[in-house]
Amino acid sequence: MKTPSALIAEDEAVLRDELRAHLEALWPELKIVAQASNGIEALFLLKRLKPDVVFLDIQMPGLTGIEVARQAEGRCHVVFVTAYDAHAVAAFEQGAVDYVLKPYDAARLALAVQRVKQRLGTEPPALDGVLRELANAAPANQHLRWINASLGNEVRVITVEEVCYFQSDTKYTRVVLPDGEALIRRPLKELQEQLDPGCFWQIHRSTIVNANAIAGVSRDFRGRVSLRLKTRSEKLPVSEAHEQLFRQM
Repeated sequence: MKTPSALIAEDEAVLRDELRAHLEALWPELKIVAQASNGIEALFLLKRLKPDVVFLDIQMPGLTGIEVARQAEGRCHVVFVTAYDAHAVAAFEQGAVDYVLKPYDAARLALAVQRVKQRLGTEPPALDGVLRELANAAPANQHLRWINASLGNEVRVITVEEVCYFQSDTKYTRVVLPDGEALIRRPLKELQEQLDPGCFWQIHRSTIVNANAIAGVSRDFRGRVSLRLKTRSEKLPVSEAHEQLFRQM
């Protein structure tokens, strides 16, 4: 009989280790094949390792657990890990997945493990309804949708989806587009707080990139990471502090 495998996706190291310890005690035969600290890494590991079950934190940097589950639907069984009761109840009422609340309760985790064991060997259920309920239950967050930027002598209205990346430039922030660039007086730190973290990732203290503009990731002979863009020729360096977003790539 095939040994069941699992992936743990949780951005807080202490809670990640705690969850692993609980699972090793409750389900000794379960093989934990990897642990992810952010949503990007979790999605990459899901596709590469194909675990039977993923214990997936809803709130993670890079991509949320909801976004990871949406892209990984049908690949494995899902147990959502959350600190929010509203999230947990919404997911549980659908019956397709189970949940574990933080801080972890051994009895509740044991019940989740029991239910996952019963589902192993069956096709992972469709998650459309669950993910819709989870998204509706998530705290409302109004992200920046457009900006006014100086382009020569003109002021242009730019939607954030058009932007390849933002970069600090002395008193200004460069807004780099596929066909040019503009300047705004808004500091990068303020932009970071207003942009959707699921789409805009800080890769350097001076650079925030649109994830949808990334064509690929490369490393030089010294191991330094840089990003290739779909519509721009320049490469963007990733600082060591932010390399964990691309650790498994």
